Amino acid sequence: MLDRSASGREIVLQAGDYEARIVTVGAGLAGLRYRGHELIVSHAVNECPPGYLGKVLMPWPNRVAGGSYSWEGSSYDLPVDEPAFGTALHGFVAFQEWEIAEADSSSVLLRTLIAARYSYPWTLLAHARYSLDADAGLTVELSATNIGEGTAPYGVGFHPYLAVDGLPADELEFENPASIIYEADASMIPVAAHDVASFGLDFRSPTIIGASRLDHAFAGLPEGTWAVTLRDPSSGVGVSLSSDARWLQVYSADYIGRVGVAVEPMSCPPNAFNSGTDVIALNAGETHTLSARISGFES
Repeated sequence: MLDRSASGREIVLQAGDYEARIVTVGAGLAGLRYRGHELIVSHAVNECPPGYLGKVLMPWPNRVAGGSYSWEGSSYDLPVDEPAFGTALHGFVAFQEWEIAEADSSSVLLRTLIAARYSYPWTLLAHARYSLDADAGLTVELSATNIGEGTAPYGVGFHPYLAVDGLPADELEFENPASIIYEADASMIPVAAHDVASFGLDFRSPTIIGASRLDHAFAGLPEGTWAVTLRDPSSGVGVSLSSDARWLQVYSADYIGRVGVAVEPMSCPPNAFNSGTDVIALNAGETHTLSARISGFES
């Protein structure tokens, strides 16, 4: 009998004041604590988590409108797994079992095969490395290598929900350096870009979330590495996510009771397989990597 639960096997990492829990289904981040404080919305290994908590998103993040796209003159139809919006959501590997390739007390490397199929006829080998450092916190490196033939359309994202000890998002202070926000249609597909200030969701300075509802793609991020922070103003305890990804999805977790904020670095925007915006043309033998870091702090 396999030694696994709904979310597979659990790997516990420790370094200094940090503890992280990784699960093998979806190479997911299931828990992260700093000095006893919860930094993400967590779940147990015996649970199938709601809302894609902590999942790896490959070979595309977010949505493909209608589940259909074209690439190099051929058309493909992906499974529509979000019927309410008629979209193909978050790729193939979020609920797939990943194998443990390497592990020690503070890091783990997981891998899985994205096998060719009728809707995506390219073969990719995917890796997710989680490394915990006593000073830097948790570094996440998500990579995919095209091990088959032809050039594959590719995108990647990471789906953690930042949190502070389970406090309601409404009470927390949020800072997001993005200057551009995308208005979405009824299927949650971006249709227009706006300045964050004119759209009324400007968090470039620390701002209490309050009743703001967020489920938007953002761009206009600073060059190089940027950081998003979530902080409890009463205690000073907070969490930051940093990355150099050029796209970001932010969601105020309304579906799961607004107990955190999903902060999702992405290599491309929603519906990129149709718009062509920042889709990676992954040639045979090539590898792409997206990195992010989550750190706790007390101020």
